[in-house]
Amino acid sequence: MLDEFMEGEAVIGGFSTGTLIVVIACAVLSVATGVMSRRMIFPRLMDIFSKIERIDAGNLFAPKSLRWMVVFLMMWYSLDWLATNTEPVWDAALMEDVATAAWAGFVILMLLTAYRLVDYLDAFIVVEGDNMAARRSLASVAESIGRLAVVVVGFFVVAGLFGVNLNGLIAGLGITGLALALAARDSVANVFGAISIIVDQPFHVGDWIIVDGVEGEVITIGLRTTMLRTGADTMVTIPNSNITNSPVENFSQRRFRRIRPSFEFEGDSDGSSLREFCESVYEQVLADPRATKSDDSWVRVTESLPSKITVSSNFYCLSSAKTQREFTEDILLMARAGGIESGLKFHEPRRRTQM
Repeated sequence: MLDEFMEGEAVIGGFSTGTLIVVIACAVLSVATGVMSRRMIFPRLMDIFSKIERIDAGNLFAPKSLRWMVVFLMMWYSLDWLATNTEPVWDAALMEDVATAAWAGFVILMLLTAYRLVDYLDAFIVVEGDNMAARRSLASVAESIGRLAVVVVGFFVVAGLFGVNLNGLIAGLGITGLALALAARDSVANVFGAISIIVDQPFHVGDWIIVDGVEGEVITIGLRTTMLRTGADTMVTIPNSNITNSPVENFSQRRFRRIRPSFEFEGDSDGSSLREFCESVYEQVLADPRATKSDDSWVRVTESLPSKITVSSNFYCLSSAKTQREFTEDILLMARAGGIESGLKFHEPRRRTQM
């Protein structure tokens, strides 16, 4: 029936009336399929695989390139099916060029869409649950690797579409591979450094670290560099190879925080009063619910000089900067009050005893 409908004399650019109507219908169907895919099918797929409520799948997962990718694919498939299974009355050379252009458009848009969707890998990697920091770090590196993979694959695919001799190109790359490897050895070292960071996990995105003399919060872990935001709100970029070859101090992995205040009293202070002071401060601090690791906490006389006696202490609290600041202040005030109650005089370096 379709062959009978497309029969007739070529009236418009080599097309019969029926064939032209069928081609136009294929184009309209392709556009409709692309619109429906972008607005309905792809968002539903995102809802199924992502399971993250914070993402609006209708906008995030459906860039416009997805729609046109489906349009070109459907147009190419329709023309190929007509040419294979029917006998349309049309300009065969022209329609072959149109089909080739539709396929090329599909491939190019597919690459652009893949590059765009790499930014949304966190929708599948960073999910609700434990160890979110590790998942954010993995997503950061996965996005960098994904972009590089899309660019490399896209280069070869586009070269093939334009008729470039890939065999000669690959052979040329083999000849110059050694020179490129030597020239890019630092970049290769940085890539392996990124892999080492993900495998060993010395830190994650969001951790506060000191590495290579720089202190700051980890913002991103890329293929070549890791970016830190310092306490001065500046951004510092550190090559990954430097990180793997340097000690990393990770403050975010602390289980507790250490507080070590010391107190100086006059050299003629009474020994029993000093013991009373040490016991009083020790008991008051450990009675506070913020204190932890009681077995490793102490208050003792650690230095005795003719002019002064030093009492040192060692306490621990939960790993919170706010708790540490507040608890340190309270310990200092406790110690001051305890020293006065025990009849001790705090050492004043500017005072001199007349001999």
